[in-house]
Amino acid sequence: MHSIIGSKPDQMVVGILKATEELNRLKDVDAILDRILYEARRLSNADAGSIFLIKKGQLQFSYVHNDTLFKEDEGNAELYVDFSVPITEKSIVGYSAMTGELLVIDDAYQIPDNLPYNFNPGFDQKSGYKTTSILTIPLKTIDDKVVGVMQLINALNERGTPVAFSKESQLYLPLFATNASIAIERGIMNRELILRMMKMAELKDPTETGAHVLRVGTYSAEIYMRWAKNNHIEKKEMKRTRDLIRLASMLHDVGKVGISDFILKKPGKLTDEEYSVMKWHTVFGAQLFINTTSKLDEMSRDIALCHHEKWAGGGYPGKVPDLMTQKIMMGQPLKGEEIPLPARITALADVFDALTSSRSYKEAWPDDKVLATIEKDSGTHFDPGVVEAFFQIFDIIKAIRDQYKESKS
Repeated sequence: MHSIIGSKPDQMVVGILKATEELNRLKDVDAILDRILYEARRLSNADAGSIFLIKKGQLQFSYVHNDTLFKEDEGNAELYVDFSVPITEKSIVGYSAMTGELLVIDDAYQIPDNLPYNFNPGFDQKSGYKTTSILTIPLKTIDDKVVGVMQLINALNERGTPVAFSKESQLYLPLFATNASIAIERGIMNRELILRMMKMAELKDPTETGAHVLRVGTYSAEIYMRWAKNNHIEKKEMKRTRDLIRLASMLHDVGKVGISDFILKKPGKLTDEEYSVMKWHTVFGAQLFINTTSKLDEMSRDIALCHHEKWAGGGYPGKVPDLMTQKIMMGQPLKGEEIPLPARITALADVFDALTSSRSYKEAWPDDKVLATIEKDSGTHFDPGVVEAFFQIFDIIKAIRDQYKESKS
């Protein structure tokens, strides 16, 4: 990471403007949080950092970087740890969120006793990491609304030794945080719009829950990242595609709104005729994205249309000559790399989630049975390279599943 700490003030401002420009290109909130932490750490030369977002009156842990503990651009299960912090003066992040104040701590283990907040050493004790300097910044929009807190850990000097955060960091990072807050609100809105679209599908098909689509989208993003690393994809392209596939995969079954309730809600096995009707959800979903205005539309169309194709052929709907015509025909099944990569990834993510989820008509399969089935179907149903990536990050897959559980209600 190339830091610009020590630069002249005008260079810091230019750096913040460029970082904000990068944020404005991103769509999904997780990609936005990742970029915010990257840029804030670059501006301050911080070794680590995390972001907490306000949800239901609590600070929910939402993203983390740590160059000492985690390799750059590799997924890690720590991202999906599910915990919240009360917005009270007792914790550092809680105090910052409650008061809207920037907090500068030169040594986490030497906080004066007369301050209301204190440092929780639990993570250090668990991981072996040593937190020294902390810069905690409330994420406030231009109308002074606090949406979360960013905490940067261990500013590093030229020798890589933790030191206090510079005066430049304290002065300029709050400016970046304001722009970051606006980007976060936009990313949350994008995801909420997709979840509302899928709520319509859930009204027709109870299996299309918000938790299900969040899991499939997140599985797909993490599988893609590992596949991209395995295939030496350029870093910028890797992050751009991860941003898109996270959202586009959530829309994989949106075409079910065009299928009759009798078929979608049938508790037993479908007849051959009913199954033939069900196949049309792929086409109906793709038709929603015919007038593509962005890369996200294009990827959403490809995933909706092709996520039931199979690597060796035999899937559906096959080659559809023209989605615009009134008389659409399903054609010869696609196979291999004819199937768009995002659809091949979503296919595996969707099947894994279906098999490991309980339904009114079946129990969830145990992991060993699911993994054996996926391994057996590698090269027939699934792209072997995608399966390899999936197995390499199975600890992350399990962490995602634990975070996005179905609600009890």
